[in-house]
Amino acid sequence: MHMNMNARFDSKVSNLSQILSKAFENKINKARVNFISLFILALNQAASVNFNKLAKVFDSKAATDSSLRRIQRFMAKYNLDYSLIARVIISLLPSKPPYQLSMDRTDWKFGSLHINILVLAVNYNRLAFPLIFKVLPKAGNSSTAQRIEIMQDFINLFGESKIESLLADREFIGQSWFKWLNLNNIQYYIRIRNNTWISVPGKNKDIKASWLFSQLKLNEVMHYHKIVIIKEEYCYLSASKVKDKTGKPELMIIASFSQSDQAIAFYKERWAIESAFRALKKTGYNLEDTHLKDRERIQKLFALVILSYAWCYKLGLYLNELKPIKIKNHGYKSVSFFRYGMNYLAKALNINDLNSIRLCFEILSCS
Repeated sequence: MHMNMNARFDSKVSNLSQILSKAFENKINKARVNFISLFILALNQAASVNFNKLAKVFDSKAATDSSLRRIQRFMAKYNLDYSLIARVIISLLPSKPPYQLSMDRTDWKFGSLHINILVLAVNYNRLAFPLIFKVLPKAGNSSTAQRIEIMQDFINLFGESKIESLLADREFIGQSWFKWLNLNNIQYYIRIRNNTWISVPGKNKDIKASWLFSQLKLNEVMHYHKIVIIKEEYCYLSASKVKDKTGKPELMIIASFSQSDQAIAFYKERWAIESAFRALKKTGYNLEDTHLKDRERIQKLFALVILSYAWCYKLGLYLNELKPIKIKNHGYKSVSFFRYGMNYLAKALNINDLNSIRLCFEILSCS
């Protein structure tokens, strides 16, 4: 896409709006796309979702109070089509279907209010990209109905054949949930509690899942060769003895749809969604800075944040090819692909580096 960019702020917004309009399949009107463009640019400059901070960098021509009211009006009144956001994020990812999915919740408190978001993300290259999500009406675990709803949203958008597997932690268990996954032939790797009661066909009594793996030593892996029953639902079990957060040994038991000698390895990819939550919060956009209380407004804000997150990741991936991220002595990158892209975009906007801004837009337009 050819871009005629100049130093004027509205030129940058216009170029980004053209790219996003095409990405949204021209299903969002121009004024709304312009706002989304402004918001995403401000989000990367401010590194915060706080509306007052965003308003200060929102538009070089408008007064801060005017920008603040514009942000508030959008969050209060505009009905954002979240399926369009999901489609754009999928288009930004280098991976091809079928996709490995992770399900988890992220939550925090604002005063006495619990903000609780159930998220379905696509895993790629040790990162997770939030895609389908639901702001829950109360604190605590999600229900089976809520989990099925976001899984069904994914299936309706992209098709059941696009699911390679689903990863989830101990919160995401229950007879009705496992039954739905089994009936839909969805490959899953879900951690269960060690004291979960199971029955083994041919045996006369129920036993705790941990009893099958009581002889495991630290870092050993075992795949139980027989099918088992958890609350009337059939599955397979694998386990490994690992260290918990305090350094004490504990069993990690994984239930899976089919027998797999890679069940433990697949499940360990689930940590990527926790890394994504950290990027959306403290190490990126400081999502916890929001003062929003209304669920629909929080939902809207989250959608714009994850769209920006995916763009910056793709930008960071490209920049790494030009100038690889430094590897520290402990063997890890000094900065994530996401943060590499975010830092580059923020610097380009702050110093008005037109060539760098053009590069950022071209990376987005190539999706």
